[in-house]
Amino acid sequence: MNKLHLSFILMLLFATPLVSAQSYTVNSPDKSIRVQIEEGEQLQYAVTFNGRSIVEKSDLGFSFKNETDLQKGLQVIESVPSSRHELWTPVVKSKHAQIVDAYNELKLVVKEKSGQCRRMDIIFRVYDDGVAFRYKLYRSEHIGNRLLTKELTTFNIPGNPDAWVVEYDGGKYTSAQEAEFMQKKLADVTAQTIAGLPFLIKQSDDCWMAITEAEIDNYAGFYIGTNGQKNQLTTKLSPLPGEDEQGVKVRFADNIQTPWRVIMIGNTPGTLIESEIIQNLNPPCAIADPSWVKPGMSAWDHWWMGEVKVEMPVIKEFIDFAAAMNWPYMLVDWQWYGQFNKPEADICKEAPQLNMAEILSYAKSKNVRVWLWLYSSDVNRNDAYKKAFPLYKKWGVAGIKIDFMDRDDQEMVNWYHDIVRCAAENQLMVDFHGAYKPDGIIRTWPNLVTREGVMATEYYKFSNKMSPEHNVKLAFTRMLAGGMDCTPGGFNNVTAEEFKQQSPTLVANTRAAELAKFVVYESTYTVVADHPRYILGQQGADFLKIVPTVWDNIKFLGGSPAEYVAIAKQSGNNWFVGALNNSVEKEITLETGFLPAGKYTIEIWADAKDAGKNPKNITKSTRTIEAGKPLKVKLAKAGGYVAVIKPQEIKNK
Repeated sequence: MNKLHLSFILMLLFATPLVSAQSYTVNSPDKSIRVQIEEGEQLQYAVTFNGRSIVEKSDLGFSFKNETDLQKGLQVIESVPSSRHELWTPVVKSKHAQIVDAYNELKLVVKEKSGQCRRMDIIFRVYDDGVAFRYKLYRSEHIGNRLLTKELTTFNIPGNPDAWVVEYDGGKYTSAQEAEFMQKKLADVTAQTIAGLPFLIKQSDDCWMAITEAEIDNYAGFYIGTNGQKNQLTTKLSPLPGEDEQGVKVRFADNIQTPWRVIMIGNTPGTLIESEIIQNLNPPCAIADPSWVKPGMSAWDHWWMGEVKVEMPVIKEFIDFAAAMNWPYMLVDWQWYGQFNKPEADICKEAPQLNMAEILSYAKSKNVRVWLWLYSSDVNRNDAYKKAFPLYKKWGVAGIKIDFMDRDDQEMVNWYHDIVRCAAENQLMVDFHGAYKPDGIIRTWPNLVTREGVMATEYYKFSNKMSPEHNVKLAFTRMLAGGMDCTPGGFNNVTAEEFKQQSPTLVANTRAAELAKFVVYESTYTVVADHPRYILGQQGADFLKIVPTVWDNIKFLGGSPAEYVAIAKQSGNNWFVGALNNSVEKEITLETGFLPAGKYTIEIWADAKDAGKNPKNITKSTRTIEAGKPLKVKLAKAGGYVAVIKPQEIKNK
């Protein structure tokens, strides 16, 4: 036997056998998206879209205080595949009258091979327009709270694509989440970055994705940074009060499910805008009879004023305004109960100069219902809301706008749920300001009809941050998470050169662009910013009388975060079209293939020829069009376009 032969035999006898990692795969119903999970040294997942890798091998797991990391040495002890395809009807139609919930699911039961043998479940759901996964964590062997310090979920994004990144208050976890999404390269995201969600990524012209979350309950809000490695986006959780970024994020003594980690995916950014994946990932409606939840348009007595004047004549003037515009609501803003955010504040008693009974009676006589503003500390102090909400129901108040929470840690998330639940018990709709991003909760609690968490119209009052570019980007970024109370309707339209901070407030886009916000932006309760003297009888006021806030269908017609956005929304047999432009004048083409065959009457409010210099000017026209034939639209700089398309006759396709 020669030495070479002997060496080969010894190698076979003593070499450690190579064990291939177990792999699990789950595809979207249309097979365009694939998730692969590998059980190796540690559990990892990867995602492909149309055969292209869009998330390379990425980590799963957690770090705890007083426990070792739950990440390595794991084995899958059970895998349970399932699927669903159902149609459900939302109480509040933010985008669709009926929503398809169709996915393939894989539940993996995971356990440590040694040591404490801790268990963790991971559930993957794959839709035609995205991927979602969540964890279930169990009680420990020690009675009492487990202290979660870090979620080890990563998103390993290949290449160096464009991303739209927002950092609130320079990168803080405690904020009103009001800032601009900035276009950057993925490599610009660092370990110091605390980026808010949704986090939009353009892999190519035909590959778009956005990272966000759904069903946040008894858990902390999620931000994005990196772990110091190229392309390794990491999950950063909002710390509990008194804790720093390295401290405790979530406490739990019983089993807990994390929010869904969502990757929205599509060939165009419009696929993400049209998607219902966020609502689909939330439980069904928890209100036994939600028929009292009725969104709509609202007048608002605050934004236009240089100084707040909470007086009976002012409130009645805005009630009259709502009635004249056929809007169902009027929002009475801060100081209606006097001093706020103080121990002596009483949210059950109006300020001395007001008579709430008279306000409510006057509103009722005008077929208008009232919303009331509240400061969050005044709501929470001594359980004040438990006394106030039943009182508001007795008064006949329609809803409440609660402001200045400015947090999304576990405690605040749970407070939101307590407030919305109590509001529902008292038939009150809710609008959160100073709020964190939506997560699809409107499916479960449809009385939470909108929320802020967006840099919007009020910023024209006190900053130069608002721009046409920002207005366009909102549709592709923040709006992907859900409704946003942008309070559109500023009719003092000026050019960028004429803009300045003043009272009455100016708005640096055209009047047609301001109208377009009512179609493009999603908010089932839409609060109109301006004073009646600037709207009644003015160009475009007639459109605000007819535009809905709820919709039967939505179609993305074109655009990109850097250029413009055009969207069509259906209400009954009619379609409303809205387009918002950036700062560069352009002509766009809007396809009408979404219309059933036939002829239609189209009523148009468009930028006038001189709108670039005189932004208030609108050209209004009516003509006949035929389904399938494109519309040519000229947009002024900072311009816009709206149209209502009504069928003359419809032929089946």
